Amino acid sequence: MANAPQGWLRTADARLEDLLQVLKTRTDPADHPNADHVEQEVPVYAAGVLRAAAEEADGGRTLQAEIARALSAGPGIVVVEGAFEAAVVDRVTGAFTRMIEEQRAAGVAVGDHFAKPGANDRVWNALEKLAVADPEAFADYYANDAVALASTAWLGPGYQVTSQVNVVNPGGEGQTVHRDYHLGFQSPETSARYPSHVHDLSPYLTLQGAVAHCDMPVESGPTLYLPHSQKYGLGYLAYWLEEFQDYFAGHHIQLPLGKGDAVFFNPALFHAAGSNHSADIRRMANLLQISSAFGRAMETVDRERVVGAVYPALLARKAGGWDRRALANVVAAAAEGYSFPTNLDRDQPIGGMAPPTQAALVEEALDAGMSPERLAERLAAQAAARLSR
Repeated sequence: MANAPQGWLRTADARLEDLLQVLKTRTDPADHPNADHVEQEVPVYAAGVLRAAAEEADGGRTLQAEIARALSAGPGIVVVEGAFEAAVVDRVTGAFTRMIEEQRAAGVAVGDHFAKPGANDRVWNALEKLAVADPEAFADYYANDAVALASTAWLGPGYQVTSQVNVVNPGGEGQTVHRDYHLGFQSPETSARYPSHVHDLSPYLTLQGAVAHCDMPVESGPTLYLPHSQKYGLGYLAYWLEEFQDYFAGHHIQLPLGKGDAVFFNPALFHAAGSNHSADIRRMANLLQISSAFGRAMETVDRERVVGAVYPALLARKAGGWDRRALANVVAAAAEGYSFPTNLDRDQPIGGMAPPTQAALVEEALDAGMSPERLAERLAAQAAARLSR
């Protein structure tokens, strides 16, 4: 990404003309010598090229470097045609379809971060659910060289795979333009609290992927992208603004995909699931969100236990005249200040992009003078909701 000014970014500084300067860049096929072709600014690779590279002694470092450049300094997106065998995709599609049917039968309403309620079917934590439901299919699916090579190219070894199934049904509306996890799942007010270098860092902590589980002609609403937009430094603040949304609506690209094709893209790329204008295509994609091994603390800390021990002292300090800043400093050290990872089946965002954090519950309790016993109950309920099952 382009270097942002030092300090903190402001939504007021987001200017469409600055984004347009970034978008003047065009994808040069010479930068992607292993790609089969470039389509609408996007390098398209044949799956066999990635499989052959994975068999090289160094794991395909040359191709990995090429893909990493495409994701960072290039268009921010690559497509791998035929990444998954159709028979493997069909078996996993069957498992996902059964999960959706079970959710519907149980009356479970599963929300989406960026689309209107009811537009999509969604399966959260599909990776774990698939492993339990059909471990043989899981093994065949995730033996995939394209996923491993792209993930290693962007994140290095030790990456962590998660997966969410998204189905946009016939007539279903798509999403609004956005960026993805981490900062993309925060409000602009929250994102603005992070210094500019964190805006630069965030995209390097995750890789976004999508596997087509059916043929996706344009009328079925395959994902919309704005190539090269990941290089705009104020993008996490800008995509909320109407003029940026309007520009995206009029200038995005949309690539049709075949069953088994895979897309990998920088999470800072402006994108959105498209609206399904088809009569009979239930457009299913398995959304891969692959995280860096480094997105974890060095030590295991039972923060619920820490809060339980410290909270009575904080109540006493508050009664003794401590100001909110001093209390907040202690809460920041003691409590979990981030919403993720969590179980989005149970711990769904309410009125925002992310569920409340443990720290937010503690600060709310302090403001209300809540008893330690009542706070302990709320924290235990939150911890239970975050478990994968």
